[in-house]
Amino acid sequence: MTTSPKKPRNKPITIGGITVEPGERRSIDLEAGRLYTHSPTTMPVQVLCGQRPGPVLFVSAAIHGDELNGVEIIRRLLKVSALKRIRGTLIAVPIVNLHGFISLSRYFPDRRDLNRSFPGSERGSLAARVAHLFMTEIASQATHGIDLHTGAVHRSNLPQIRANLDDEPTLELARAFGTPLILNSALRDGSLRSAAQDYDIPILLYEAGEALRFDEFSIRGGVEGIIRVMRLLGMLPKTRKKPPREPAIARSSNWMRAPQSGLFRAYINLGDRVTKDETTLGVVSDPFGEAEVEIIAPFSGIVIGKLNLPLVNEGDALYHIARFHRTDIAHERVGDYTETLEADDFPYSDGSQ
Repeated sequence: MTTSPKKPRNKPITIGGITVEPGERRSIDLEAGRLYTHSPTTMPVQVLCGQRPGPVLFVSAAIHGDELNGVEIIRRLLKVSALKRIRGTLIAVPIVNLHGFISLSRYFPDRRDLNRSFPGSERGSLAARVAHLFMTEIASQATHGIDLHTGAVHRSNLPQIRANLDDEPTLELARAFGTPLILNSALRDGSLRSAAQDYDIPILLYEAGEALRFDEFSIRGGVEGIIRVMRLLGMLPKTRKKPPREPAIARSSNWMRAPQSGLFRAYINLGDRVTKDETTLGVVSDPFGEAEVEIIAPFSGIVIGKLNLPLVNEGDALYHIARFHRTDIAHERVGDYTETLEADDFPYSDGSQ
């Protein structure tokens, strides 16, 4: 009588001194210092350790404390029933910057940007210490990462992936995520993506929506994208669902800025196609309308970022426009993506499958 060989078993993972065994799902509070009231601050982490081996994927949000879409994306992700069959390990960190999250601020109390503080240090600023904690406890144990962001206050971003597209494994993940547009984004000193490069971890940065707002369209796109990446990595079973169309890759992008101070009337929306020297993006005028300046598209492209505030100072960023080899195809991809996410039966709209 022959016995079937034992199936390989996943490895346990230890975070914050707590070991999560294969088949377990645990919430862990990483202590990240104390307030001046002596109350502890924590970085909440949920770990799903599958029975079978596979990649270790971290998904993080609120590195900028006012960027809330990612928190809701992770909440819905953790309710997806397919995670019961996960291979490998998922590390979900919905609130990395607790100080900023509590105060509805992008920054730490000393105005430091956490995404310019990596890899951090044990004896540096508060932001540097939190960055060090994230790198040592989370990123150093991962094989892949997805970092969730939004636009800044009063600025919205069209759902997009930013990544180092010169790296083939990262490009493959970016395509799998399924946003209509992906941008080749240079690494910035002090960013999580830059620090993760030292660990050879492919990381996607998902940008969508506006700070301090929930945007249903962006949230649905985020959950769907993460699930697609997990299927590509073999962490979740494959699906018969039709894959998204090949995304358009932006060659470069630029912000259009206010030519003068005044009231900004926007004529173009996120995802719209603009044509060089033909499309009027908007108008900036004084309160009487006596001094008006039209803003004409200086090149053809797709609007991927937009200011929502009508009060502007000279030089303020108004529109972020990305260039593509075929702007018509990029615009078509945006339309397809919008139709899919706006479907009434979209599976991740309420956190269930």
